Amino acid sequence: MNELNPFLDPARQRELYGHTSRLLGRTSALMRAKTAGRPVPETIVSLVQTHHARPDRLGVVLDIGCGRGTSSLVIADQLRPQRVVGLDASPSLLAQARERAKGLPNSTVDFVEGDFHDLPLPDGSSDVIVAAFCLYHSPHPKDVVGQVARVLAPGGLAVLVTKGLDSYQEMDQLVASAGLDPRAAQHESLYIAAHSGNLADLAASSLDVITVLDEEHVFTFDGHDHTAQYLATNPKYELALGLYGNPGALAAVLHEFLPDQPLTTRSRITFVVAQPNEGRWP
Repeated sequence: MNELNPFLDPARQRELYGHTSRLLGRTSALMRAKTAGRPVPETIVSLVQTHHARPDRLGVVLDIGCGRGTSSLVIADQLRPQRVVGLDASPSLLAQARERAKGLPNSTVDFVEGDFHDLPLPDGSSDVIVAAFCLYHSPHPKDVVGQVARVLAPGGLAVLVTKGLDSYQEMDQLVASAGLDPRAAQHESLYIAAHSGNLADLAASSLDVITVLDEEHVFTFDGHDHTAQYLATNPKYELALGLYGNPGALAAVLHEFLPDQPLTTRSRITFVVAQPNEGRWP
């Protein structure tokens, strides 16, 4: 493969996360289609409640790659730590996260711009660190895990979340069959850097892995118009000029070349729960 994976291409980060519309459109299309699988923030909360020694007395919870703040706000509401710090590299996503947090009474959530390769928090300062759907944006995810280990407090807990390499692979066949991208199935997975198959090993590079949980999430798009809303946000495919980001144009191509029918696709969601290495702290 000669093309650079869009999730690892620094030149494409502004396009992908420079404004909120793409992520909002992607999430909206997926959530409308979802037929199986627990909400990820609720699973994260459940894992913290199960595996942290004192989940009812948490200090700082760091949510890396917080995006629009969905997980941060659920964590604040359900775990009620002293403080939640949501960190992301996108100013536009952080602006929306801050706007969403305004409606919370007595909010203890702060949103901070930063690079997850150099976390702007002191050593041992966080009781819980969450990194959901972000490690595959790093060409060196072990370095990010090293930062997680540095910032995690003694007795703390890290919850890392990613997707399987073959997530949404049913889309590949649809895109190829419609002539949108004949090489659709040949492109490298967007999740190649940190996926269900290697996440535990990545975590074990700097942490002690406690448990690994896999869940299957199922999505049924009710027809071409709905499917196109998702495809318009997916940077994996080599689409003709004017199609990426244009669900109406994508839907028109699908309607022209394929019978309109529902599409069911799947994604494996993997949660790795880990703690600081034994012996790291005196």
